[in-house]
Amino acid sequence: MKIGERTCKTILGKSGIGSVDYAVNPYLGCGHGCVYCYARFMGRWGGHAHEEWGSFVDVKVNALERLEVEAAKKAKGVVLLSSVTDPYQPVERKYELTRGSLKILLEHQFPVSVLTKSDLVLRDLDLLRQFDRCDVGFTITAYDDRVRKVFEPGASPVEARLDALKRVSEEGITTWAFLGPILPYLSEEGLDGLLDELASSVNHVLVDRLNIKSGNMPQIRRALSEGYPDLQPLFEAAVGKESGYYAKFKREVSEKCRVRGIPCDIIY
Repeated sequence: MKIGERTCKTILGKSGIGSVDYAVNPYLGCGHGCVYCYARFMGRWGGHAHEEWGSFVDVKVNALERLEVEAAKKAKGVVLLSSVTDPYQPVERKYELTRGSLKILLEHQFPVSVLTKSDLVLRDLDLLRQFDRCDVGFTITAYDDRVRKVFEPGASPVEARLDALKRVSEEGITTWAFLGPILPYLSEEGLDGLLDELASSVNHVLVDRLNIKSGNMPQIRRALSEGYPDLQPLFEAAVGKESGYYAKFKREVSEKCRVRGIPCDIIY
């Protein structure tokens, strides 16, 4: 992992995501190295265009200084941590920019929404429980941790994420799960068991399909050839323009959530 340091002009940026107003991304790049990640386009902005996604992280060393200034000036709104990086990726253990950001946002009582693949979020429960409005979501792509090892090699094991969800929920904090990106045939394996576990620990789930418009298909093909070679032809057909796979999955997951009483939003 190549770790660099950089400065930023702004950190509390306007978000194009409908449910939030701002996004704080303390890092450029991500050590989780998810092969399907749509945010790999960020490498072009940081001079990493020819480097493998997941092999570099730039730390925004002045992020907290900028946030102190911007949080005091900008209108209060919901802040997402984070939109194009993971706020609790491994380098956060050393740099603590996410924890520092939470302290500043708490001082001004900005509503906060956290999305992560790491159980490191548990470290900051002392801060999260103090917000007037806060929610914590975990991305879970598949129930089978073998899928995580192939497609999300640097992220926390699935079991650790599920345990963390339960602990956050027990604190009385709103919790949710992002089921995505749905990987054809892999995400549906064990889906019933996953939803059974989520039913008692999340307030709702979001479901999204795989985005292959960001140049990530070569990496996905490589992961499939190494981890699931027999599945590769079916997988590629399922993500094709003429495929009905995701329409069928939408119907199935909606029904499975309905019978378990889990509010479910399909966002594709």
